[in-house]
Amino acid sequence: MFDLNILIVLITFYFVMYVTPGPNNAMVLASGLKFGFFKTIPHMSGITIGHVLQLILVCLGLGKIFQIFPQLQNILKILCALYLLYLGYKIIGSFSKIKKDDSRPLKFHEAALFQIVNPKAWTISSMAASGFLPKDGNLILSILSIAIVALIICPLSISPWAAFGSAIRNLVKNNKIKALIEYFLAILLLITAIIIVLQ
Repeated sequence: MFDLNILIVLITFYFVMYVTPGPNNAMVLASGLKFGFFKTIPHMSGITIGHVLQLILVCLGLGKIFQIFPQLQNILKILCALYLLYLGYKIIGSFSKIKKDDSRPLKFHEAALFQIVNPKAWTISSMAASGFLPKDGNLILSILSIAIVALIICPLSISPWAAFGSAIRNLVKNNKIKALIEYFLAILLLITAIIIVLQ
């Protein structure tokens, strides 16, 4: 089990990693803007549970696959970047016709499955496993402790992005401003995709 100092460091690590821009936060922001905060909750829940399961698998040894086959991470980066580009394309022109189109927020299982191609989520899991799993002691209890902290900190860190998107949605009624926001979010997703590929 962790002592208090390690627990504080782990909480800080997770908070910084989860709250900083990345594929999940860009998608949650866009979802909050387009559909509102409450309709984005299943998306955020899927991210959290999907990532915690991913974290447990990495702690149990799945991360070694990436060490043996590093090219797998490059494939995941490309898939994630392509998906973000697709989302950016879908965002443009979408806020002004929310009532007209058949788009919907990501479902729980879709957001959970997205973590498979999210390189930032794999990086967080790998760093947590390598930095916070003790060399001795009970492995299962240590993994459980790391996972529980992630389960608490992840939704607390990503929900402000959805709340911010939802706040903008409620404030912005002008279609020109909506169009500017659409392009801004699309560019944000484009930049995120480029950063992911170049890392």
